[in-house]
Amino acid sequence: MRKMISLLWIFLLFPSITWAQDKIEAPVWNVGDKWTFTQGTVEVVGADDNSFTLNFSKDSGIFESKGFEKIAYDKSSLNRTYGFKEDQREKYTIAGRRMLNFPFSLGKEWNDTYSAKVLAEVPQKGQMVDASETFKVVGWDDVQVQAGNFKCIKLEYTQNNQTMAFSGKATYWYAPEVKYFVKCEYDTFYFRGAQHWQLVSFKLNK
Repeated sequence: MRKMISLLWIFLLFPSITWAQDKIEAPVWNVGDKWTFTQGTVEVVGADDNSFTLNFSKDSGIFESKGFEKIAYDKSSLNRTYGFKEDQREKYTIAGRRMLNFPFSLGKEWNDTYSAKVLAEVPQKGQMVDASETFKVVGWDDVQVQAGNFKCIKLEYTQNNQTMAFSGKATYWYAPEVKYFVKCEYDTFYFRGAQHWQLVSFKLNK
């Protein structure tokens, strides 16, 4: 009888256990946390009650920096709130604002919209475009990069340029162990100038 009761409890608790494993909360970053990629470095340089501030190295080719030297992230979701250029702060309203949108769970999908000037020569530098973004958590992957092997959440990203009527995709792999993305692959025809990148090394402060 006691064995049957134990098995019943395991059966009842199993869905919640599985769910808990598949729900990833926002990581807690610490000043000094640093990730080195094949396309530059990203480092946590500030933290307060509400946000983290990350610095993107000047040689960073990571497309997601969007030309900002530093970017502020909301602590609860890690949505981007502000960008900094030469210590001038401006509200973050362009692509990738909700690239990190915790908590993550399998099948979670979200959207965003923005307007921005084209920075590349193609299709036309300086032109204002309207765009939408779709993000979707599609599953777990075992990923091998220069920094090692990691269990990762796979995130698919689609950007739709509504002004030009075309779209492009990128795939990101986020590792809870690393507290950041470890790999990205772009549709380089759409994301002109972007290069695939992966994690080379990382340091996490406690």
